[in-house]
Amino acid sequence: MNANDPQFWMMISSIIIAVCFIVMAISLISIAVIVRRVVATVKRVEARVDPLITKVDAISVQGKEMSVHFTEISANLSTATRHLAESTELIRAEVAELKVLVGETAVTARDKVQLVSRTIDQTHLQVMNTTEFVQEKIVVPAREIAAIMAGLKKGLEVLFAPPPKPIDRAYVEEELFIG
Repeated sequence: MNANDPQFWMMISSIIIAVCFIVMAISLISIAVIVRRVVATVKRVEARVDPLITKVDAISVQGKEMSVHFTEISANLSTATRHLAESTELIRAEVAELKVLVGETAVTARDKVQLVSRTIDQTHLQVMNTTEFVQEKIVVPAREIAAIMAGLKKGLEVLFAPPPKPIDRAYVEEELFIG
């Protein structure tokens, strides 16, 4: 064939196109084979990964449930901690009030004990003074008056007594005993 002939160039271009188609076909076939191998590998991996995904899904569900429980527990603990803190504050306030009350009660009790002690001392002093007063002003004069009255009585008895009988006989000792 002649290089000046247009058919020659058409044939060359057709051959180049045919070679390109063959190269493309081989590339497509090799791509298809590679894709098939990749798909097979992917299916094998998928077959192996599927149980793992199922397990991971189950673990994920359990994790979500646990996180819900942990959230609830955390909320409950937070509430319990808040209530405990409030209770602690109330107890502290009550203890402080009790300390103040006990302190005031101790002071009041000490004052009352001192008052009772002073009252007992004053009462004792008054009883002693009254006893001394009664002794000096009533008992001693009453004793003196009683002695005077006894003397006066004897004096009056002697004064108004019948005249003594003359002694003309001898008395035995027992008869002379006055008693």
